Amino acid sequence: MYRTRHLATLARSLRLLRSFRYEQFRPRIFYEGLARDTYQLLDALSADLTSTPLPGKSVLDVGGGPGYFAEAFADTFYVGVEPSVSELSAAGISGYGSVRGDGTALPFATDSFDVVYSSNVAEHIPDWQTMAEEMLRVAKPDGLVVLSYTVWLGPFGGHETGLWQHYVGGEFARRRYVAAHGHEPKNKWGESLFAVSAKEGLAWAESTGRLLAAFPRYHPRWAWWLTRVPLLREFAVSNLVVVLRG
Repeated sequence: MYRTRHLATLARSLRLLRSFRYEQFRPRIFYEGLARDTYQLLDALSADLTSTPLPGKSVLDVGGGPGYFAEAFADTFYVGVEPSVSELSAAGISGYGSVRGDGTALPFATDSFDVVYSSNVAEHIPDWQTMAEEMLRVAKPDGLVVLSYTVWLGPFGGHETGLWQHYVGGEFARRRYVAAHGHEPKNKWGESLFAVSAKEGLAWAESTGRLLAAFPRYHPRWAWWLTRVPLLREFAVSNLVVVLRG
C-alpha cells in the first residue's frame, strides 16, 4: 500500500479538516476538494492493490449526489447513483453520467464495474449492509469495493448537529440543533442519520472473506494503527475506509 500510505500526510489531513466548515453554506468548495481527494485515494488504491492506475477504468459512485465528483473522475467511465431527484439537481450540474437508483438494489448487472465506492453514505441509510453487499455484487471479480463512512462515536458522528451533542444521543442533538437554528438539520437522526460503528463495518468486511485493507480516511498514515484498537477506534477514527476485493 505504498502509494496509498504516501498520500496520507498531515498536510492533507489539515486541508480536509479546514474544508469541512464549508459543507453547509458553500458546498462546492467542500465537495470539489473532497472529490479530488477521493480520486487520488482510489487511484492510489487501484495502483497498490490491482497494479493498474484508475484512468480508463469503470467507476460506480454509490450515492453520487449532484455531480461534484464527475469532473474529478473525467478520465474514467464514471457513473453516479443517487435516489433523490432533489439531490441530483441540487448543484445545477448537468452533462455527467448519473442514474437515479437505490443503493440497496443497484440497477446494474453483476460484475459490471472495475471500482465501486461509496463515500459517506452508509451512515445515512438504515440498511447499509445491504448496500455494501450490492456494491460487491456489481464489482468485477478483479475489481475493488471501497466503502468509506463516518463513525458514529467520532467527533463528526453527529454531522452538523455538533461535536459533542450526539454523545448524549442522536435525538437530543437534533432537538438542540432545532432550538439553536430554528429549523431541522439536513441530516435528521432516525431518518437520514444513523449510528454505524467501526466495529460493525470491520466485522461485515471480515465476514465477506474479501477484506484487503482498513484505515482511517482523514488521518495521516502514522495514525492508521488506531483502526486496530477496539473501543479507541470508535472515538478516534472518525471516518473508516474498508477496501474489499470484488
